[in-house]
Amino acid sequence: MDIQRIAAFSANGKGGNPAGVVLLDKAVPEEDMQKVAAEVGYSETVFAVPVEGKDGSWRVRYFSPESEVSFCGHATIALGAALGQRNGSGTYKLDLNNASITVDAAPSGEGMAATLASPPTKSRAITDDESQDAMELLGLTKDDLDVRLPPARIHGGADHLMFALHDRARLAAMTYSLDEGRDMMRQHKLVTIMLVHIEGDRVFSVRNAFASGGVLEDPATGAAAAAFAGYLRDRGWPHGKQFTIRQGEDMGAPSIIEVQLSSEAGSSVLVSGSARLMQAV
Repeated sequence: MDIQRIAAFSANGKGGNPAGVVLLDKAVPEEDMQKVAAEVGYSETVFAVPVEGKDGSWRVRYFSPESEVSFCGHATIALGAALGQRNGSGTYKLDLNNASITVDAAPSGEGMAATLASPPTKSRAITDDESQDAMELLGLTKDDLDVRLPPARIHGGADHLMFALHDRARLAAMTYSLDEGRDMMRQHKLVTIMLVHIEGDRVFSVRNAFASGGVLEDPATGAAAAAFAGYLRDRGWPHGKQFTIRQGEDMGAPSIIEVQLSSEAGSSVLVSGSARLMQAV
């Protein structure tokens, strides 16, 4: 297989979240995709096969080193960049396991940029069990939480828990056991736990624990960004139809995620970022 390694949501040609990208001529067995994802070792590797009879349409699946993931934002941005680099700028239709979305590709100063249109979003209040297990895992207390954004279960193609922290230093100090996190997230059927610090109405600093995929942390999480946008919309947050997420800074991989959204509850969210080619193997 021709495996490209592309960092999505890079900032000024640096950082970003690496993803493996495999453009296939025909479908391959699931076990082969899982094996490749484990060998690549990134939080996700995306596999795309052209849909027969549908120009510009691709069947897409995402795998972490340990399991299949229903939707991955940064790998979709990386895929958009790879498709744009190979086939030119434009809109590509992607058929996922549980949804159909699009990704737009266009040149940027760093090489290529991409914008995905997410699956529909939704959010709900966190349950007592979800809250207790997640806060115990991350060593959080009620005093750590920012009451402006109550904890929630958020969705934009995948499920996440979200906790807002009022202290930026507390965000920087995030730590937890990978094994305990894997068990907890799989028990609650979560992809990540998202910790947020409000820098302003339209700027947020974020960290995402991703033990469910066998990775301690994601430097940039487009799926969670889409889910978070839906949550802000549901809460009536003054987002002005766009906002910026800064992620990866605390792990030395600065990443910038730009989000655009309408006021229509549950509607798709646009998530944009630059991509840089790391290497091909």
